[in-house]
Amino acid sequence: MQTDHFVRFESVTDVERTDTGLLARVHGERLRIDVCRADVVRVQLSRGGVFDEQPTFAVCVDPLQATRAGDVPFRVDTGTGTDSKTGGRQWRVVTDELEVRLGVAPFRVDVLRTDGSVVLQSVLGDDGRYETYRTLNDSWSTRRSRGRGDGVFGLGEKGGAFDRAGSDFTMWNTDVLNGPATEQFRAGLAADDPRADMTSTEFDPYYVTIPFFYHQSNPSGAMSGSFVDNCHRGHYDFSRSDEIRIGFEGGQWTEYVFAGPDMPGILEAYTWLTGRAGLPPLWALGYHQCRWHAYTQDEVEQLGARHREAGFPVDALWLDIDYMDGYRVFTWDEQRFPDPAGMLERLDAQGLKVISIVDPGVKHDPGYAVYDDGLERDVFCRTEGGDVYIGQVWPGDTVFPDFATAEARSWWGELNARHVESGLAGIWNDMNEPATGVIPPERMRFDHGRVSHERFHNQYALLMAMGTVEGLQAARPDLRTFVLSRSGFAGIQRYAANWMGDNQARWDHLALAVTMGSGLGVSGQPFVGADIGGFQGDSNAELFLRWMQLGALTPFCRNHSETDKVEQYAWAFGTRVFDLAREAVQLRYRLMPYLYSAFVRASETGEPVQRPLAFDHQYDPAAVAVDDQFLLGRDLLVAPVTRPGETARQVYLPEGHWYDWHTGEVHEGGRYVIAPTPMERIPLFARAGAVVPMWPTAPASTAGYHPETIELHVFEPVVPGRHESVLVEDDGLTVASATGARLTTTVTVTCVDGAAEVGVDVVTTGDGYAEHRRHGFDVVRHRPA
Repeated sequence: MQTDHFVRFESVTDVERTDTGLLARVHGERLRIDVCRADVVRVQLSRGGVFDEQPTFAVCVDPLQATRAGDVPFRVDTGTGTDSKTGGRQWRVVTDELEVRLGVAPFRVDVLRTDGSVVLQSVLGDDGRYETYRTLNDSWSTRRSRGRGDGVFGLGEKGGAFDRAGSDFTMWNTDVLNGPATEQFRAGLAADDPRADMTSTEFDPYYVTIPFFYHQSNPSGAMSGSFVDNCHRGHYDFSRSDEIRIGFEGGQWTEYVFAGPDMPGILEAYTWLTGRAGLPPLWALGYHQCRWHAYTQDEVEQLGARHREAGFPVDALWLDIDYMDGYRVFTWDEQRFPDPAGMLERLDAQGLKVISIVDPGVKHDPGYAVYDDGLERDVFCRTEGGDVYIGQVWPGDTVFPDFATAEARSWWGELNARHVESGLAGIWNDMNEPATGVIPPERMRFDHGRVSHERFHNQYALLMAMGTVEGLQAARPDLRTFVLSRSGFAGIQRYAANWMGDNQARWDHLALAVTMGSGLGVSGQPFVGADIGGFQGDSNAELFLRWMQLGALTPFCRNHSETDKVEQYAWAFGTRVFDLAREAVQLRYRLMPYLYSAFVRASETGEPVQRPLAFDHQYDPAAVAVDDQFLLGRDLLVAPVTRPGETARQVYLPEGHWYDWHTGEVHEGGRYVIAPTPMERIPLFARAGAVVPMWPTAPASTAGYHPETIELHVFEPVVPGRHESVLVEDDGLTVASATGARLTTTVTVTCVDGAAEVGVDVVTTGDGYAEHRRHGFDVVRHRPA
């Protein structure tokens, strides 16, 4: 954003204490500084003297409830402090963990921890005046200091390196491979600029907008967090070595500041604010087979049968747009699918779930029941002049539900509920940026045409998912829901998983799956994955296998590819690749108890399932710098192969000791090792002291699989200490687990200096569940050689 003509706010008047912090006047507007928790404050500036109390649908709690109730103690120092640089007066809001300083003349906002370390510090412009806030024609900007060498992480689904320092980003949900939609972001760029290429791993913006990031101070390693609760088009500029610039093209400055200093604590606070992912159905963690292809009913059933005959585990088959009648949502092509309910029933009997795609674009087609009903109920987006907005997607001319209204969300939920009555297990939301083809989306307005497109563009997918889930829950109140969404906004994790959109069958996109997955994980979305093999383009045997080996160890595991390209079925590249791909997926299924327990932890704390090394080791600069590896849960380290012909790769092992999963060799952490990468495997390490629960065999699917024993793989510690690991078991399908129908097993591994034997203590608690068949554990000890 260019802010040359923006009006700077420079002086504060009429400061007063409130029940939750401070209220002041700044250039005719009102400024609130509110305490949410001891480690979280909110800074909010009015527009036209009025506060927008719900800028977006991201925040799902009353952030000030505990403070109003007196449960978050704080004090206000009434103007006794001074600004060391200007001598101006300051007001201070102080909690047990942070301090907010409001500079009065000149206006500035700083946040510090109680030890004096900086969380947020206003920056001086070139003219020596503070750049705390500027505004022009509804746009606004703020700038704050950044130290040389500081790291920046988060912002959700972004390309490039995991560390965002040195780059700038636009927050605008975009159909990445749509030329007209991306033209504005490519205009004026040199031909050799990677951002001029929609398929580049550097292209920006992407499908999902999450205006939440971490700022890590160098050299201390401490982190702070920022979430701007604003859904308008935003801009984050981290390209300068000494400051951070943030701007939005509308809406208010509503920012939640997280004191940290630890990344897990910041993420816990952010997901307290915006919600956490619910427990997924267990089958959603299995292997999924998808292809954009005009299948017939018989071909879908044959596809499931071939996986079963080949002994290749699979839980779900997916149907892309060609299952519909002329791409009309909530219909079936009756020639291709004469009996969808029967097909789905037969597949379900084999342990195969089916998910179908549902786009928001409704064909503009009088006589089509969904269109006629939506028009009658007045639930479609309108233009400023009152016309029903028309865009262009797969069916041709299309209209779009006005998800900003509760009526449209309810109507959409009803349609989804009826759709799954056929036996579908879940819903796949695509094209929900919203994508409008060659017709620009800006004329699409919301709330019956009263509200601008810009206010709800980035929230469209979130609201679509909200309506979908509400409908599914009403139809199946006892079952967990599964929705996959291409687009999203902060809070999308409450309703849907995300995949990383239309990626390329290229090695650089395989590498991007690591950084992008980790970025989404630390941005509150734990259920993520990239299309295995690459969606667009022709994969090959080596690329497909390496991607399968990676995908089998990511939260969401789906093989998906574009129509009319080389086939990417597990058997498409010959017997040897098939056998190795099957081994990779079988490992995923055996690890299901470990993986599911990681999802339970994510639902309780917001902790990511796929996480960068920085999440657990932020005070180790070498670990923070690594973005081509990740941790799966707390105790497994995955180092994918992301280049062709690679027979060995460097792996950084953080502090502690690590067991090579394949050889059993133990390595001391805090150093680099060279790990072999034969085609049979990618490097995988287990943390010493960890207990990894595993199924004894890999079933054909998770359906009805309740083994009588579970293996507890104990990776014995090398040095004295105490380590806890947790296994959670439940029925994997219903919501009964939330009310106690589960078993929680805590395994404590104790190593005492000088003791000959490592102690393993296993304690199981909980009410249990009807399907439980396990009568014991098989303890498998892994010891240093």
